[in-house]
Amino acid sequence: MSWRPGRFGTDRDGYRQLLAAGRRWPDRLWAVEGCAGVGRHLAQRLVADGEPVVDVPAKLSARARVFSTGQGRKTDATDAHSIALVGTRMAGLRPVVDDQQLAVLRVLADRRRALGEDHTRMVAQLHHLLLELIPGGAKKDLSAAQAKALPAKVRPRDLAGKTRRRVAAELIADLERIYARKKAADKELRELITDTGTSLLTLNGIGPSGAGRLLVLTDVPAVTTDFGTPYAALLSRGSLDELAGMSFPAGSMAPRSRAAAGSSPPLAGRPRSAR
Repeated sequence: MSWRPGRFGTDRDGYRQLLAAGRRWPDRLWAVEGCAGVGRHLAQRLVADGEPVVDVPAKLSARARVFSTGQGRKTDATDAHSIALVGTRMAGLRPVVDDQQLAVLRVLADRRRALGEDHTRMVAQLHHLLLELIPGGAKKDLSAAQAKALPAKVRPRDLAGKTRRRVAAELIADLERIYARKKAADKELRELITDTGTSLLTLNGIGPSGAGRLLVLTDVPAVTTDFGTPYAALLSRGSLDELAGMSFPAGSMAPRSRAAAGSSPPLAGRPRSAR
């Protein structure tokens, strides 16, 4: 079947054209670079439409680009070619699945992080205003109820002071809403994380927000041995002795495997890479 490469828009019409072009091949596989980042929206659309998709790590596509062109210069054509090479020739690539539980967890974790950032920004702004209204300002750990009582103690007479007091009262009202939303978000996250069966919430220092982000960031089906080579394979089962005898490179699945093997020092052993 003859085919010429083309460009497709990122809007709805462009996606429909892309999907129609790909479906000209009965036996097809979509290779998308960065399915956990910039390519996530495209990968999830394809999976929702029943298309098989694999995630191509940027490092592997960059390596293929250098090997195929002799240099690492990026163009749209060389990028597409290198991603296709990795997707069709490399074993052990992560298949993208329509995991509704993970998608909900990602949305809730992002929302909880945004609420925390809003809270930090508002508290900092409130402290700045209170320092100008009250000698010495307010204490560092300030709850919404405690902050609400502070503006009532001052009665500025100048226009700037009255404006500071009014804005401080508005910030305190916003903080009360943020506190309520954070509490509700933590409850929903905790219930969802508990349903996954993980024991992250039993660890000291890890709350619902941190546990949710950790589950999202480590979304892989299993440890992959010999990652980045033609011999890559998913390690879905294995004994603790086998895990302890494997070598894991930096930035890989070493922490998870080390925890599973009950080993505190870095794993070392035969020179078999895993991820």
